[in-house]
Formats: sequence, C-alpha cells, structure tokens
Amino acid sequence: MDFAFTREQLMFKKEVIRFARKEIVPRVQAHDLESEFDFESFRKMGAFGILGMHFPESLGGGGADVVTTVLAGEALGEAGVDGGLTLAYGAHSFLCADTIFRHGSEDLQRQFIPPLASGERIGCMGLSEPEAGSDVASMTTTAVRSGDQYILNGTKMWITNGPIADVAVVYAKTDPDAQHAGISAFIVEKGTPGFTAGRPLIKMGVRTSKTSELVFKDCAIPAANRLGNEGEGFLMAMQTVEWDRSALLAPFVGATTYLLKKCATYARGRHQFGRPIGHFQAIKHKLADIRIFGEAARALVYRIAWCKDQGRPLNHLEAAVAKLFVGDWSLPVTNDAVTLHGGYGYTHEFDVERIFRDTRLAPIGGGTSEIQKMIIARLI
Repeated sequence: MDFAFTREQLMFKKEVIRFARKEIVPRVQAHDLESEFDFESFRKMGAFGILGMHFPESLGGGGADVVTTVLAGEALGEAGVDGGLTLAYGAHSFLCADTIFRHGSEDLQRQFIPPLASGERIGCMGLSEPEAGSDVASMTTTAVRSGDQYILNGTKMWITNGPIADVAVVYAKTDPDAQHAGISAFIVEKGTPGFTAGRPLIKMGVRTSKTSELVFKDCAIPAANRLGNEGEGFLMAMQTVEWDRSALLAPFVGATTYLLKKCATYARGRHQFGRPIGHFQAIKHKLADIRIFGEAARALVYRIAWCKDQGRPLNHLEAAVAKLFVGDWSLPVTNDAVTLHGGYGYTHEFDVERIFRDTRLAPIGGGTSEIQKMIIARLI
C-alpha cells in the first residue's frame, strides 16, 4: 500500500486550503455564533468543484478518485472551515448525491447530479427516525405502491440539511414484515405535496449545519423516483458507510492539523513564570498527543479511501475501527486544546472552543461508538 500522494494531489490540496482560507474561513465565526448556514460558501464550493469531485465530467463532476476526494475534505478542515459546513457538504455529496449516482436510472442521474454537483441544489438523506437510529430495521416510515406512484407516510429525524434541502434520498419500508430486506430508497423533491421539513434544531456544535425532522403525510412521488429495486435500500444505506468512514471523517483529520498549529503558536507566545508555556512538560505532552492522534486518524481514513479506489469490498471491521477511533479519541484531544489555552480556550474568539463543540458529534453521528464496538466484537 503506497501512502504517498502525487505531486498533483498535493498541489490540489494547497489550492483547496488557499480557496477555503480566502472564501470561507473569514465568515466562519460569525455564522457559527448566529447558527447560520453559509449558502454563499456552499455555492462557491460547488463552483470550485468540491461538491461533485468524484462524479464523472459528463454529469458535471471532476472525475476524481476517492483519495483525492478525501484529500479535499481534509484540506477544508486544515484551512479552518467549521464542522457544520463540512458536515453539510458530506451529507449533500455522499449520502444524497452519490446514492442517486450509484443507484438511480440514467434519467435520474441526468436530472439530479449536475445541479447537486454545482451546488445549485442542496441534498440530504432521510434514514434515522425518532425511534429508529442504530436499529434501522425498526423504521416505521412506509412507501406503498399505488399505480405509477408510491405513497410515503412517516417521520425522519436528525436530518442534516433537512430544512434547506431541495432533494432528499428517503428510506422507507415497502415490505413492513421483511425487516432489512423490506427497505427501499426514493428521491423526494422539495415542494412535493405531503412533504415538509420541521424547524431547525438548536445544537451544541456544528451549528452552521441545519438539522431537522422530515415529515411525510400521504406524500405521492413517481414510481420512477425509486432508486434500484424494492428491498435494496438497506444495502444502499450501508454503501454510504464507505464514504462516512473516509470522506466524512476527513475534515476531522484536517481540523486536527489546524488545531495543532493553533496550539503550538499559542504555546510559543503565551508566557508564564518567565518563559513560554510550551517549555513545560505538561504542555509538550498535550501537543504530542494531538500529533499522535492526527497521524493515526489519517492512516485509518486514507486506508479506507485507498481500498475503495482499488475496488476492494468494504471491510466492516476496518471501517468500524476508523469510526470509533476518530470519534472517541478526538474528544480528549480537543479537550486538551481548550485546556492548553486556559480561559481563552473557553471563549468564542478562539477557534478551539468551536472545534471542541463540533467534535462532540463524532462519536454519535453516523453510528455511535457503542454500535462500532458491537460490530468490532462480532466480527472478531
């Protein structure tokens, strides 16, 4: 396995960092404080090519491989882009658009992928429900065939981009008695009668991403909007895990590099007892721990991306290890960063406070750490 990036990939990463620092980062603190989604930055990400990097050029994408796509996510985090915007990007490009690209008909691909790749339209994925998070098979949302339509009824919860999405990939039971094998996937567009989004939830972190419930009440959609065959929805949802464990984790990896630079700069400039605090062993250990976490997390994430590029089937053990490690071990690292900054670390003016709040989602979203441990133990 060769972990060396090509010269072109490294140049591309620098370009993404330069773009993000100029076009996005100056507004991050204000949008986080106001819990506002940055539509302007999202559109600029589309124009730059980030939102549709791995889609073919014929559909408005960049034709990039998985490793390069993951590199873009890491670059956003390293530039200092907030976790809310990168989370919205992940839900849009990988959980929604990629599912349409992989499982939609050619007509659906041509209709939806180009505007999603450009950022003209925003996408989301509706899988979790108020009583069905980790236990996907217990979902109660139904899709009943009626002629050339499906009628959807039910509620989805914790949906990233829910209140602002134009396009939703929604999972529903077409055979309520078949457990996982009874789940199917559909495209539902904003404005469809019977489809509404709830009010945005007020969250601890990733505040700039908009999260809400999605409600379906006798919502009729064309049968042509079904993705794949009936009963294939659960497998589609599981395929998004490949992206969740690579591209969606990549901004966390990049944020660690950003965090380390912030902490090192502060440790050199902050003086106590007549010398920089970076001279004290306790501070040195915190810096070392951040670097160690970053190196390990990067290796785990890019291993999955590399395997995906090689066409290897997803190793669920490797994926669960990566998700668990990044989720759990990012918490003590970001906590140490706040502690290192002392009272300043507790204020909004210092980015470590925001990164600490954003990181708290890592062991919860996309499969809790407890579920990852169950998967790891079972596969062992």
